[in-house]
Amino acid sequence: MPLTMVRPGESGLIKKVGGKLETRQFLENLGFLPGSPVSVITRIGGNVIVEIKGSRVAVNSEMAAKIMV
Repeated sequence: MPLTMVRPGESGLIKKVGGKLETRQFLENLGFLPGSPVSVITRIGGNVIVEIKGSRVAVNSEMAAKIMV
């Protein structure tokens, strides 16, 4: 399921990062790699705030929809 479907407070493992090459590279540089654990902290104004690799990162809902967990 896409990251946008994960509720705040829940965690999952990233299975796949989709989208165009530049989008995938951008997300991978932020730490969104297959097999990495990710936790959804909250949603604010269309952004999804997640914790990944010990850091909090905000991604918009369009990018979050490309991250499968």
